[in-house]
Amino acid sequence: MSPAAGLVVAGLCAERGGRPVLEGVAFHVGDGTALAVTGANGTGKSTLLRAIAGLVRPQAGAIRFRGAALPAAALHYLGHRDALKTPLTVAANLNFWLRWQAPATGRAARAARLDEALTRTGLGTLADLPAGHLSAGQRRRLALARLIAVPRPLWLLDEPTASLDAEGCALAGRLMAAHLAGGGVIVAATHDPLPGIACARLHLESPADDA
Repeated sequence: MSPAAGLVVAGLCAERGGRPVLEGVAFHVGDGTALAVTGANGTGKSTLLRAIAGLVRPQAGAIRFRGAALPAAALHYLGHRDALKTPLTVAANLNFWLRWQAPATGRAARAARLDEALTRTGLGTLADLPAGHLSAGQRRRLALARLIAVPRPLWLLDEPTASLDAEGCALAGRLMAAHLAGGGVIVAATHDPLPGIACARLHLESPADDA
């Protein structure tokens, strides 16, 4: 596999609250493959994802995607919070995301993407329900629906199966497997195995643990 393919992170160092949390992190995730980032709470799993997404400025290191600097338009970052507008309906939340992330998409194409995303995540019958009335698992499904509505090659997922029951976890696994089958890349911070997909593993330890 060419080093230019997929995501390459080299010598990444980052701080949280003025204290080092990542030191010299390096890995390569090829196209069509996934990486599970594991470690105890506080070891920098979320910080790593946020640094790759451009939400945290690293102190050192390089991030390349398919041989070039990683553009924001190439990635989806799914945080551990679902980031929904609770007064809006399920469909309106997803439509807002589509209009924001894919503004050039025509109305008919946007409607088709919305319908596909709701159907694949099992939310079609809840389209007119305000998001504030959803259960925690349903809110997570809606967050996952955004990944489908606006296709992007790199998924950065923070605890993607959080709040999901067994059926929801299986659904998340199918969505991730389909993304990888299409040549996409996944980096997931997780305490639990990623359901139904094979992946490499990066275990983080706190820099203080090495003292």
